[in-house]
This record gives sequence, structure tokens and C-alpha cells, in this order.
Amino acid sequence: MRNVTGIAIAASALVLLSGCDQAPQKAPASDAAAVEKALRAVETQWNKDYNNRDVDAVMGHYADDAAIANPGAALAAASESRRGAITQFLSDPSLKIDFASDRVQVAKSGDLAYTRGHYSMQGADPVTKRPRTDTGNYLTVWQKQTDESWKAVEDFVVPGAPAGAAAEPAAG
Repeated sequence: MRNVTGIAIAASALVLLSGCDQAPQKAPASDAAAVEKALRAVETQWNKDYNNRDVDAVMGHYADDAAIANPGAALAAASESRRGAITQFLSDPSLKIDFASDRVQVAKSGDLAYTRGHYSMQGADPVTKRPRTDTGNYLTVWQKQTDESWKAVEDFVVPGAPAGAAAEPAAG
């Protein structure tokens, strides 16, 4: 009887210890290519929503705690200030905006990413009401939501020559 008990204890110990040799299970790595494709599709729709002057659709691309930084405007971090900034921006009947990402980077965790890109915008100057064209660059930080959608949490716009159009420094 003593041998049977000893064998049972040894067998139990082996079963328990065999689990210790296994590497801990890791969460699957994010599929950066799939996230990039998804974000490019979101930005394409976002561009359409801007050009359709759809305030609610544009607002829908932002997380509840997002911040928007546009040139010459105060940081819009509260929902009401974001809506006000977007409503004012979209009130220009001559507005035409085109933007696209030049770079998409995805965190290994798969829950954060950023897009950096360029934009061109046609519209009326808010002071003179004359037509004008602006260009520049943007950086948007995205966060994956619990429903698996991607929402912008930080959206910064910088006027100037788009990065792809920047002049190369002279060789010297």
C-alpha cells in the first residue's frame, strides 16, 4: 500500500511539474499590416465625412477623450469644444480637404497606432473670405476601442509644405 501511495504522489508531482516547464502563453502579436489597412480605410472614410460636411460622422472618428490641435486654434479636448471646432470648420461652403497617411506605425500590443500624413485644403480665408489653399502635415494617434473600432485620441495638424514635398538639403 505504501508503494501505491508513493507512486501516486510521484505521478501527481510529475504532472504538476510538467506544467512548469512550459513557456507562458503570450497574447498573439498584432497584425500590423491588417491594422494599417484598417486605419487607411478609416482615414478614407474620415476624408469623405469632412468633404460631406457631416459633423456627427466626423465626431464619430474621435474617442470621447480625444484632443484636436489645429493651427491658430485652442486645443479642443472636451467634447463640446471638439464639436464646436469641427462645426465651424465645416461651415465653409467652399471647403475641400484631401489628406492621406504617409506612414502608419502600430504598437506591438496592437491597441495603439499612429498615422502621419499630408493634407491639402481649399476654402475661404476666415477673415478676407477670399479663396485660399493650405497644405501641411498631421499626426493622429489611434486607440483600438472595446468594439474593435479605431478612434483618434490625439489629432495634430501642422501647416507648411507636406513632408513628401519638402526640399532636400543641398549637398555640400
